[in-house]
Amino acid sequence: MTKLNIEGHDQWKMDEESGSIELVSKSEYEKYMLRIEAEQREKERQKTLQNDVDTLKSEMGDIKSLLLTLVQNQEKTS
Repeated sequence: MTKLNIEGHDQWKMDEESGSIELVSKSEYEKYMLRIEAEQREKERQKTLQNDVDTLKSEMGDIKSLLLTLVQNQEKTS
């Protein structure tokens, strides 16, 4: 099974038979996995923040509606 170097990526090798690409350095693999996990955490954080913003927008709309109702009721009784 022959492994070919990938130009510009010393830590990566390509299996000539299957065409699969392998990372030959365990430390580089661990760094890669840490980056992937960090990206996933950041995406989840952004998703949570977006949900929070959406919730706040909805609640602000509810508050606005309640205030308008209070103002209209006050105008009717005055």
